[in-house]
Amino acid sequence: VQLVESGGGLVEAGESLRLTCVASGLRMRDYAIGWFRQAPGKEREGIVAITPRDRTVYEANSVKGRCTISVDNSKNAVDLRMDNLKAGDTAVYFCAAVPQSRFYGIESLTGREQHWTAWGRGTQVTVSS
Repeated sequence: VQLVESGGGLVEAGESLRLTCVASGLRMRDYAIGWFRQAPGKEREGIVAITPRDRTVYEANSVKGRCTISVDNSKNAVDLRMDNLKAGDTAVYFCAAVPQSRFYGIESLTGREQHWTAWGRGTQVTVSS
């Protein structure tokens, strides 16, 4: 299983950004895909996840209302769009995958990071204020 993130970069506060996670070696409909981020000096936090089989979305309170996550089956990818970016969104963003049978919804996103079985290397997002 391999996950590769792309789309990071330098943006100004208030702008939007789209990140893409391309998966290989797994059938996306059998997994949950999550996005996590780690800011300098802080622990990694889960922000949003989706189960591609039924397109159910799970969103953490820290980004609620500013994220749109979607599945692109033709590319075996999950896109994350974040709007109204703030300086506090500066972080390395990772995508991760876990078999849907082992996914527990928002609890997996915010409290069971050890259950995610595959991780990408991350992409840097820097928001200038």
